Amino acid sequence: MSTPSASPCAGHATPMDRKLKTMTHRRVYGKRRADAPRAVFDQRSPVKETGESKKSQDVDPVGSLQTKLAEVTIHDEPTPQQQEPELPASPKPQVEDSRSFNKQQNSAISQKSPDTPTQQPTPKPTPKPTPEEPKQYATMVEVRIYSGKTKAATPGLQEKEEVPSTEKRRVARQKTPVPRRSSGFVHDTKANAYVRPILNEAFSPIAAQNIQRFGTWASRSANMFNVAKLAEGSYGEVYKLHLREEACRGVVSKSKMAKLRKYGDGVFKVVPLRAQRGAGSKKFTSIEEIVSEVKMLKYLDPIPGFARFREIHVVQGRFPDSFQGAWDYYKKTKDDCVNPNPSSKKAYPDSQLWAIVEMDDAGCELEKFYWSSVFQIYDIFWGVAMALARAEEYALFEHRDLHLGNVCIRSTRADGCMDPPTDLEVARHPSSSGFGISTLETTIIDYSLSRADLQLADGPDCIIENASSDLDKKQIFDAIGQDEDEVLLRNTYRHMRASLYTGNPADTEKVPDIPGIWAEYAPQTNLVWLLFLLKNLLKNRKPEVLQSPVQPQRKPLAPCSPNRLAMAKKSAKHQASKPETGDKSGSMIKELQTKDMQVRSLALKQTLEDRLQAVLGLLDIENGHEDMCCAADLVAYAMDSEWLDERDFF
Repeated sequence: MSTPSASPCAGHATPMDRKLKTMTHRRVYGKRRADAPRAVFDQRSPVKETGESKKSQDVDPVGSLQTKLAEVTIHDEPTPQQQEPELPASPKPQVEDSRSFNKQQNSAISQKSPDTPTQQPTPKPTPKPTPEEPKQYATMVEVRIYSGKTKAATPGLQEKEEVPSTEKRRVARQKTPVPRRSSGFVHDTKANAYVRPILNEAFSPIAAQNIQRFGTWASRSANMFNVAKLAEGSYGEVYKLHLREEACRGVVSKSKMAKLRKYGDGVFKVVPLRAQRGAGSKKFTSIEEIVSEVKMLKYLDPIPGFARFREIHVVQGRFPDSFQGAWDYYKKTKDDCVNPNPSSKKAYPDSQLWAIVEMDDAGCELEKFYWSSVFQIYDIFWGVAMALARAEEYALFEHRDLHLGNVCIRSTRADGCMDPPTDLEVARHPSSSGFGISTLETTIIDYSLSRADLQLADGPDCIIENASSDLDKKQIFDAIGQDEDEVLLRNTYRHMRASLYTGNPADTEKVPDIPGIWAEYAPQTNLVWLLFLLKNLLKNRKPEVLQSPVQPQRKPLAPCSPNRLAMAKKSAKHQASKPETGDKSGSMIKELQTKDMQVRSLALKQTLEDRLQAVLGLLDIENGHEDMCCAADLVAYAMDSEWLDERDFF
């Protein structure tokens, strides 16, 4: 594995170095699962297209129908006549047929004044209209078919005809086709222009078109899913959809049901957006911050150990009943609900804009999980460390906020059980390094404070976009903390800032802010957060329950029946008549095997414990390894020391 250990420990690489590194380190290490399922709400919509194909989707159907009608040409024989009469104004000339039109012609010719010149008809009249006067019958058909272009086609007749005002208004509406307005979209030009940078990051044409009404967007899943709130933070709320299989069974096909099950295994991050002006313009998440996070979500999606991105939506309005009910239930049943009630008009206006980020469900947050086994700690720590090392190589990534709430874990077992492994599972696991025995899989989430270089295109002239956030404006470096865990967290923020400003994480004395410095690449901050993670894992683990070699037998709930008692006595006599050598030898072998598994498991536990203690020494803020500059260096060191196998990373 190639590591960026050659860079200085201070982490201040030049822009040219960053560009070359991003261009050369484009490989994604490790294996990724299948692509994340896209939004079930937009299943019938194709993937968003660009260029001419995208323009064709915006064409109004009424306008396209008029275009097709305009291409139709009707060839009719003209009616014999001598001279164009002066036609009276008619409110509806288009509905007249040829017979009524001929009758009007004859009556108009017979009532001409004496001074009007006439011409004797010939046996076979061959009308020759003058060049400046068009054919009347053809003109009437023309007016009926494409009324919007009558003036350009027959200028002579338009000067004489007087079209009623109602007809003029109808013709004017047909000239400029009006796009169809959907009740699910918010047709506010200023608001849509304000959030356009977010809409441009959406995959589906529905999500990318306009702001959607919150209630309409949520109603698409109301009959299929129940909404549950999972967590909350300073950014907003996290919800999950649970499939209502009983309501869907018999209504949807089996293939559709499988897609719905897969789609239900996802979460929705609901983030209130900062208003452009007025109430809410000085709080909530800005457009630039959410765009930066979504770009990183999409860019880091292929990397194992990072969240899977599905879709981004922008909605407006109050929480619909399904989401509000989930919020109310969370408030009643949990003690960590501190965010304001979404139904409060003091907290959120009726025109509140929300960004909804769809992601795969990464499991349980680490701060809500009770770990006890060293196998669990080993897998959690090295899973996060290897994910950071991959992201460093791929995008020069720093997380900068890797507390326990931003690490999620889930089990790879078929039943989803997250209990510590048994001695038998430890003995059967083929790992030579000790990694992966607990079956826990880690996922890093929430990149709102993160930094990365996003390579938008391949090639020598590629464009590299820096995604970062100015943490000096977040007011996170002066807090002290209430208890021991919070003190450790606040000190970690200051160590991270010192790593960027001075290159020495121990030098936590605050120096004046430097504008733009948080866009720089300082991967040592990842090591600062890995040290924080490992200290918490070792300090806050629960006592491990010892496994007894022989499982105790359950006592009967009621006395045996006479019949069963007699059968048991007969069976005991039959067993007593057999030789006992085989049974004794079999039980002794099982006992020895059980003891051997316990001894090997205890030895491996102690080995993993010693390795983690060694990592604490390597990452120590004051006396750590001086050449350890990034997570990739730590992973490379672990591979050289055989703490990890290459197959664990690659």
